[in-house]
Amino acid sequence: MQFFETIRIQDGRIYHIDYHNRRANTTRRDIFGIDVPLDLSHFITPPPHGLYRAKVIYDTEIREVAYYPYTPKKVQSLQLIHAHVDYPYKALDRSKLDSLYAKRDGCDEILIVKDGLVTDTSIHNVAFLYKGEWLTPKEPLLPGTTRQRLLERGRLKTKQIEAKDIKKFATMALMNAMVDFMILDTFTIKG
Repeated sequence: MQFFETIRIQDGRIYHIDYHNRRANTTRRDIFGIDVPLDLSHFITPPPHGLYRAKVIYDTEIREVAYYPYTPKKVQSLQLIHAHVDYPYKALDRSKLDSLYAKRDGCDEILIVKDGLVTDTSIHNVAFLYKGEWLTPKEPLLPGTTRQRLLERGRLKTKQIEAKDIKKFATMALMNAMVDFMILDTFTIKG
């Protein structure tokens, strides 16, 4: 089984590597029983100009590092998908998530509901603004690095968000290593 980290690189700078190291080392410990930490920055040679997505593939050791020019995709519509899916580690095999994404019915993205609770999109953690506070699902499918950083800084609070609660929120944000915290100016949620 292989795993990966997606790391933002802009103009030669590697962003938030400590959070990626923490997650990769936790995965290596939990899955393979390896307690010797890796520093992913030792394996990354950042392109000097432009915005890139570095993809670091690993199992017991680093297997591959690839760089892809990055342009964020616009998300304005989300299809609500009810599914019982687990994705607690950033596994290279995303076939279950990909099959859910294929059901987006013309929408830009999906919003996954598990056991009645909002979790994530196919590639983002989510947050909703409610009474001046940004709330993120207490139990996401994948605990993202950006989500963790914003929780530690007190910018987010966790809450169990039921699918029926979505209509209470006028503002939504998507977050991951590449888009950081992207507030959606306009969005619709179908389903």
